[in-house]
Amino acid sequence: MSIFGRREKEVTSAEIARRVQDLRDALDTGRDRLDPTVTAQARDLVTKVNERKEIGSGYTVVALAGATGSGKSSLFNRIAGADVSQVGVRRPTTSTATAAIWGPDSAARLLDWLGVGARHQVGEGALDGLVLLDLPDFDSHEAGNRAEADRVLALADVFIWVTDPQKYADAVLHNDYIRALSTKDTKTVVLLNQADRLTVAEVEQCIADLTRILDNEGVKDATILPTSAVTGAGLDELMSSLAEVVAAQNAAHRRLHSDLRSMAERLRTGVADKESAIDDVQPRRLVDALAQAAGVPVVLGAVQRDYTAQATRHAGWPFTKWLRRLRPDPLRRLGLGRGEREDGPVSIELGRSSLPSATPAQRSAVDLASRDVADRAAAGLPLRWAQAVERAASPQPQDSRSDELSDALDQAVLSTPLSGRTPIWWRVVGVLQWLFALTAVAGLGWLLVLVVLGWLQLNVDTPAWGPIPIPTLLLAGGLVLGLVTTALMKIAARIGARRRRERVRDRLYRAIGDVADKQIIEPVAAVLAAHRRTRELLDAALR
Repeated sequence: MSIFGRREKEVTSAEIARRVQDLRDALDTGRDRLDPTVTAQARDLVTKVNERKEIGSGYTVVALAGATGSGKSSLFNRIAGADVSQVGVRRPTTSTATAAIWGPDSAARLLDWLGVGARHQVGEGALDGLVLLDLPDFDSHEAGNRAEADRVLALADVFIWVTDPQKYADAVLHNDYIRALSTKDTKTVVLLNQADRLTVAEVEQCIADLTRILDNEGVKDATILPTSAVTGAGLDELMSSLAEVVAAQNAAHRRLHSDLRSMAERLRTGVADKESAIDDVQPRRLVDALAQAAGVPVVLGAVQRDYTAQATRHAGWPFTKWLRRLRPDPLRRLGLGRGEREDGPVSIELGRSSLPSATPAQRSAVDLASRDVADRAAAGLPLRWAQAVERAASPQPQDSRSDELSDALDQAVLSTPLSGRTPIWWRVVGVLQWLFALTAVAGLGWLLVLVVLGWLQLNVDTPAWGPIPIPTLLLAGGLVLGLVTTALMKIAARIGARRRRERVRDRLYRAIGDVADKQIIEPVAAVLAAHRRTRELLDAALR
């Protein structure tokens, strides 16, 4: 059986392309709501995957990685069949890897992409298609050596960890490399080199100890193979397993598949398993706060006064209602029109009303209500997504959306019909008022004629209704009926004004609610939709 485990299902190029697309779409959707460091690494990975796919999977890149003195260069030379890589103290400090290539092709394009300049063509054989890399020691005192080892490891298809009886528990090897780069999709292979220096019992003891360390680190079912570059122990099994991996020509795709899954898992930790349904967010408090900030109470007071004024103009006592015209129009003082329709939009000229600006207390109430919406919508979301929801729900004063919200509220008030159809009773009472007024005027005129005739000593019989002369009855009746009708009209006007106030209030609140939806609820819903879509894409990349 291969030291790399049983052969798994082949990973196709189409599957890699799908995962890449899902991951890229998730990054584009999540944007700055995902961890920027992980996002940058994910975009680099997408670039790497596309470049590796373009090069093709004809060659399999296997990297030997280990600490100083582990004997990996000796192993490399033994496998290559030549002293390709300098060993021990003879090797100068270097920041580049060495490659051995099996097959008729030089794999120049692949090695150029890997950035490996030192190359040795082995020839053709059972390992055709293998590119074996001897990496710089990752525990080197030269920072450049470790950086180069890390860079090439990120590009290799398969990596084999080489250690020795003295350093198999080294913290750098385990913490920075084996644990960090091992995934559930790949088989971890560790070569316990220089096994020729140990007895059989000591080798078994080292393997048991190393297995325990790996198990404690969460690296299960690792393959530990004792090897010796001196005696060749374990090398036949190693080379046979390498031949199987190379023959399958799927190691590159499996590494890319593993990297994409690992990256999707890292990004997935920045996304919650669910998000609040925006329908569950009750914006009543928000609409109330926006209505206060938009000056709706002021508008409603003006609407109530306007109704009373209009009722007086139409149905007031003709002798006194002209005085109402001397008072300023309550709606026009605020730069508002009445509109002629009960429902639906009204055609207005774009502009601003003369309503007073929102007070600091009103702005604070809007901010608190917006934060309440954000808190409800962001419940259970990771920090960056919760902050995005808060920004969507609470535009700051320096944000252009704050001015847009103020303008939208003002336009909502301006575009809302503040009047309605003229009540029929206004016309009826108006006709009666004129009838009573004319009656009183007729009675007064009759009395004046009688006074003039009496002054001229002309006797004229005055008709009477019982003991009351008709002229007096007309004058008194017209005045009394006019005054009573006026009093009743004022009572009816107050009732009608309250009703119109409520109707207009409903219209204004609907208009303010539309503004709340467009300016606050919809941006919040967009963030939640982006969160849901990002989660779906990452989950798809993990499948």
